[in-house]
Amino acid sequence: MLLADDSVIAVPVDGCDRQFLQALRQTADVGPLRLAITARRALALGFETTGAIAVNLSDRVEIEELISIAAGVLVERSLDAFPAGPAILAGIDLAKLAGRLPSVLVAQIRSTDKLGAIAQVKAVTVSRLRQQLTQSLQLATSSSIPLENTDSARLVVFRDAVGSSPAALVIGNPNLSNPVLVRLHSACLTGDAIGSQRCDCGDQLKLAISRMRTSGGILLYLDQEGRGLGLLNKIRAYRLQDSGLDTLDANMALGFEDDERDYRIAARMLQLLGCKRVVLLTNNPTKITALSRAGIEICGRAPILAALTTKNCRYLTTMATRAGHYLEAGDGLIRS
Repeated sequence: MLLADDSVIAVPVDGCDRQFLQALRQTADVGPLRLAITARRALALGFETTGAIAVNLSDRVEIEELISIAAGVLVERSLDAFPAGPAILAGIDLAKLAGRLPSVLVAQIRSTDKLGAIAQVKAVTVSRLRQQLTQSLQLATSSSIPLENTDSARLVVFRDAVGSSPAALVIGNPNLSNPVLVRLHSACLTGDAIGSQRCDCGDQLKLAISRMRTSGGILLYLDQEGRGLGLLNKIRAYRLQDSGLDTLDANMALGFEDDERDYRIAARMLQLLGCKRVVLLTNNPTKITALSRAGIEICGRAPILAALTTKNCRYLTTMATRAGHYLEAGDGLIRS
């Protein structure tokens, strides 16, 4: 992609290969190559910074070293860097939106004549993109869907301007003039579909549906795998957890915030469904704050407590002690 405001070419580091790197080096119309990383990744590498930085690269740098700087556990050489400008920040944000590592290979562009077909984007446009995607969301279609122990359920599918399709499961016939029991559930392939016990996501999904069978409610199924990192980066974070980091530190070591989810899309879905007042089924205070800021009236909170096990204990304890989740384990309080 070409971010036109500062004439910078920016390519996600995990979208580069040796052939592309060599072609870029042979283009006389680009300046020196640099690697941009977020402030979170920079802090993990020992830089004292509050913003993203661009790391100067040697003329002989290879893909393996780029990946190491962007996401490796160990970086074997000292790094020289400078603060990243708006165009570079926009490139990092686009990489996040594409589900890539939040790190981009960048170079100043003197001319685009030899670069061939390339998307050109103004940096200021990128800053508006998330809100525009949220506003573009529309209700696409719906159908009844029989569930275990209830035939009174409907799956509503939405679609935005780029084809994303979050869904809402409406169980029973909730009275929209009253506060509705609502669950915001971030998609979790490992927990929801495979049955991984590393987290409590699958259990929470089952608990939410079970509760709504009797009281009615709306479950929003959001494409926010791995606290908004996407499936690929979530599994990268798992590998870092296996080496000793907790959930939040692993996310930040990859250059992400500890939680990258944007709940404006959930508020938009509820508004399109005609639901403006909710009792939120959650342990996460961030969801309450985010929905309220987006215009949804929070009339109460209902806990959703899965069993604490030896396999999910580390994850749940981290959520309670570091992310502020309200969690109980049996008769003992993890966090009040």
